[in-house]
Amino acid sequence: MIKTELWKVISSIEDLDKAVEESHERTVVIFKHSTRCSISKGVLSKFEEQIEESNADVAYYFLSLLRYRDISNEIAERFGVVHQSPQIIILKDGKAVADASHRKIDISLL
Repeated sequence: MIKTELWKVISSIEDLDKAVEESHERTVVIFKHSTRCSISKGVLSKFEEQIEESNADVAYYFLSLLRYRDISNEIAERFGVVHQSPQIIILKDGKAVADASHRKIDISLL
Protein backbone atom coordinates (compact mmCIF):
# COMPACT_ATOMS: atom_id res chain seq x y z
CA MET A 1 0.00 0.00 0.00
CA ILE A 2 1.32 3.43 -0.90
CA LYS A 3 1.56 6.40 1.43
CA THR A 4 -1.10 8.41 -0.38
CA GLU A 5 -0.09 11.71 1.18
CA LEU A 6 3.22 11.58 -0.72
CA TRP A 7 1.86 10.94 -4.20
CA LYS A 8 -0.27 12.35 -6.97
CA VAL A 9 -1.79 9.30 -8.66
CA ILE A 10 -1.74 8.92 -12.44
CA SER A 11 -4.88 7.14 -13.60
CA SER A 12 -5.43 8.80 -16.98
CA ILE A 13 -3.54 10.38 -19.85
CA GLU A 14 -4.83 13.72 -18.54
CA ASP A 15 -3.05 13.04 -15.23
CA LEU A 16 0.14 12.30 -17.16
CA ASP A 17 -0.28 15.57 -19.05
CA LYS A 18 -0.62 17.40 -15.70
CA ALA A 19 2.66 15.85 -14.55
CA VAL A 20 4.38 17.01 -17.72
CA GLU A 21 2.93 20.49 -17.28
CA GLU A 22 4.08 20.62 -13.65
CA SER A 23 7.61 19.66 -14.75
CA HIS A 24 7.96 23.19 -16.17
CA GLU A 25 7.65 24.53 -12.60
CA ARG A 26 9.55 21.89 -10.57
CA THR A 27 11.15 18.50 -10.95
CA VAL A 28 8.63 15.70 -11.39
CA VAL A 29 9.22 12.04 -10.57
CA ILE A 30 6.98 9.33 -11.95
CA PHE A 31 7.22 6.04 -10.03
CA LYS A 32 5.95 3.02 -11.96
CA HIS A 33 5.01 0.22 -9.56
CA SER A 34 3.99 -3.41 -10.06
CA THR A 35 1.98 -5.02 -7.27
CA ARG A 36 3.12 -8.45 -8.48
CA CYS A 37 6.81 -7.73 -7.98
CA SER A 38 8.42 -8.11 -4.56
CA ILE A 39 11.38 -5.98 -5.67
CA SER A 40 8.97 -3.20 -6.61
CA LYS A 41 7.35 -3.33 -3.17
CA GLY A 42 10.70 -3.06 -1.38
CA VAL A 43 11.99 -0.29 -3.62
CA LEU A 44 8.76 1.67 -3.20
CA SER A 45 8.99 1.45 0.58
CA LYS A 46 12.62 2.63 0.59
CA PHE A 47 11.87 5.46 -1.84
CA GLU A 48 8.91 6.65 0.26
CA GLU A 49 11.20 6.81 3.30
CA GLN A 50 13.63 8.91 1.29
CA ILE A 51 10.83 11.24 0.15
CA GLU A 52 9.76 11.78 3.77
CA GLU A 53 13.33 12.75 4.71
CA SER A 54 13.76 15.08 1.74
CA ASN A 55 12.84 18.74 1.58
CA ALA A 56 13.35 19.06 -2.18
CA ASP A 57 10.77 20.90 -4.28
CA VAL A 58 9.71 17.81 -6.22
CA ALA A 59 6.30 16.55 -7.30
CA TYR A 60 5.93 12.78 -6.95
CA TYR A 61 3.53 10.91 -9.22
CA PHE A 62 2.59 7.24 -8.81
CA LEU A 63 1.48 4.86 -11.57
CA SER A 64 0.07 1.42 -10.82
CA LEU A 65 1.55 -0.42 -13.75
CA LEU A 66 -0.82 -3.38 -13.86
CA ARG A 67 -3.93 -1.19 -13.68
CA TYR A 68 -2.75 1.36 -16.21
CA ARG A 69 -0.46 -0.45 -18.63
CA ASP A 70 -1.67 1.77 -21.48
CA ILE A 71 -0.38 4.84 -19.62
CA SER A 72 2.92 3.08 -18.94
CA ASN A 73 3.23 2.39 -22.66
CA GLU A 74 2.50 6.06 -23.38
CA ILE A 75 5.24 7.11 -20.94
CA ALA A 76 7.75 4.82 -22.66
CA GLU A 77 6.82 6.15 -26.08
CA ARG A 78 6.52 9.82 -25.15
CA PHE A 79 9.79 10.03 -23.23
CA GLY A 80 11.87 7.44 -25.09
CA VAL A 81 12.51 5.24 -22.07
CA VAL A 82 12.52 1.45 -22.07
CA HIS A 83 9.75 0.04 -19.88
CA GLN A 84 10.95 -1.34 -16.55
CA SER A 85 9.27 -2.12 -13.25
CA PRO A 86 9.80 -0.67 -10.78
CA GLN A 87 11.02 2.45 -12.50
CA ILE A 88 11.29 6.18 -11.95
CA ILE A 89 11.32 8.73 -14.72
CA ILE A 90 12.52 12.21 -13.81
CA LEU A 91 10.97 15.06 -15.79
CA LYS A 92 12.17 18.64 -16.16
CA ASP A 93 10.72 21.15 -18.60
CA GLY A 94 8.53 18.51 -20.22
CA LYS A 95 11.36 16.09 -20.95
CA ALA A 96 12.73 12.96 -19.31
CA VAL A 97 16.17 13.86 -17.99
CA ALA A 98 16.87 10.57 -16.20
CA ASP A 99 15.38 7.22 -15.36
CA ALA A 100 16.29 4.31 -13.14
CA SER A 101 14.90 0.91 -12.39
CA HIS A 102 14.94 -1.75 -9.73
CA ARG A 103 17.49 -1.21 -6.96
CA LYS A 104 19.08 1.76 -8.75
CA ILE A 105 16.06 3.88 -7.77
CA ASP A 106 17.26 6.42 -5.22
CA ILE A 107 16.36 9.98 -4.34
CA SER A 108 19.99 11.00 -4.91
CA LEU A 109 19.22 10.83 -8.66
CA LEU A 110 17.22 14.02 -8.30
